[in-house]
Amino acid sequence: MRVRFAPSPSGHLHVGNARTALFNWLAARGTGGTLILRIEDTDVQRSTRESEAAIVRDLRWLGLDWDEGPDVGGSRGPYRQSERLHLYESYATELLSAGHAYRCFCSSAQLDADRQAALAEGRDARYPGTCRRLSIEQAAGRIAAGERPATRFRVPEHRDVVFEDVVRGAVRFQTDAIGDPVIVRADGHPAYNFAVVVDDALMEVTHVVRGEDHISNTPRQILLYEALGFTPPAFAHLALVLGPDHSPLSKRHGATSVAEFRSKGYLPEALVNYLALIGWSPGGPGGNEELLPIDELARRFSLDRVGLSAGVFDEEKLAWVNRHYLKMADPHRIAELSVPYFKEAGVELSPDARGVEFLASAMAMAISSVDRLDQVPARLALLFEYSPEATLGDAQVREEMRAEAARAVVRALAEELARAPRLDRERFRAAADAVRARTGHKGKALFHPIRVALTGRREGPELDLAIPAVDLGAELPRDAGVPPILGCRERAAAFVRALDQSG
Repeated sequence: MRVRFAPSPSGHLHVGNARTALFNWLAARGTGGTLILRIEDTDVQRSTRESEAAIVRDLRWLGLDWDEGPDVGGSRGPYRQSERLHLYESYATELLSAGHAYRCFCSSAQLDADRQAALAEGRDARYPGTCRRLSIEQAAGRIAAGERPATRFRVPEHRDVVFEDVVRGAVRFQTDAIGDPVIVRADGHPAYNFAVVVDDALMEVTHVVRGEDHISNTPRQILLYEALGFTPPAFAHLALVLGPDHSPLSKRHGATSVAEFRSKGYLPEALVNYLALIGWSPGGPGGNEELLPIDELARRFSLDRVGLSAGVFDEEKLAWVNRHYLKMADPHRIAELSVPYFKEAGVELSPDARGVEFLASAMAMAISSVDRLDQVPARLALLFEYSPEATLGDAQVREEMRAEAARAVVRALAEELARAPRLDRERFRAAADAVRARTGHKGKALFHPIRVALTGRREGPELDLAIPAVDLGAELPRDAGVPPILGCRERAAAFVRALDQSG
């Protein structure tokens, strides 16, 4: 099997196109086949190398690789269409010589007028064949006079074009409804339907896996394969990815590009796993396995099990998948990936190995309650943000701290911590036991004031996780690349002072 992913470098990689790339990758890797990356950059007005680089970067981030392409080479290149113009010119000349194509001198204004007239009369808005009967001599004379024609393919009349779609079964088109498509524009650049046929044939692509929006292109392409003497590949047209309102996924639904989901803090393995589930089910012993690594997805993938129905992109489901992978990930990796999000939140982190080790140890109190990496800084903000005055500025906290029981707990806590070493989990429990023994308070009456005094918050991660993290951070050397963290001993003393000043 030889498959290809052929993006146009005119923007970001949309998640719908990313799913097409993924399905091609799964098909190739699951069968020991070959995946080709081809850059379709003949739209000179919109194509950029910056966009190409961004698409490659996003594909690599997703964990996809390819066997042939502009960056890895291969025996059937070049792999950018802009570097293959001589090939398209040669095959267009061949079609002209065989009478399968003809020169078209119709202006854009004339074509638009014909289109509007057809629509007004209720006819199909297809090319009416104005230049179809020009002789070769007539065309040559007009070219000699300085006119620059396009080249059109001569679609055979009164024929059915039938192909067996791997996903959809038999698909039939009538050629009289197609019209003669432009294959080479007047500026010499090939049209999509022509270039893709030449490329897929010369690159020996066996299966074309693409979105269902290309179904209407397929009969034109099959006729071009026929006219050029090539054998068409098998076609598999994937249902579109829809938004929650069941319209094609677009900007009005929120994030739509791989880069946007990456910036929001989704892991690549989560996005890949979720995209694989849109329109395909991996099956398994229980019939409902969903969370699988990419190599296992490839092992199970089969084009003939791809569904016909369009899939809805549900970001809540993606977040659920991401939570799973966040919990499975190495905490050191999550710590390193979280650094940019801390910086965006105003926490200047440039951690060295010691700083990363500290952040990794603190991740346990974040990962259990976040959906994405961009939510980690808020969950760990208690480490870097501590102000007893700000805490007591909260009316509810101030009211709670007016109770003598709460004041007794925080005073006893400050006294216990003044003579205690830095807290780990066991030392914290011992300190809490000592405060309970001194005050007689337990449960919420004991631990809520302790939480408020040591974290500056009424709620948050388990204290067994938060308190050791605070004191571990307080011991970090200043050159570890982590902002100074006030320890529990200092926090308790500062809270008591602020409490006394607040009256």
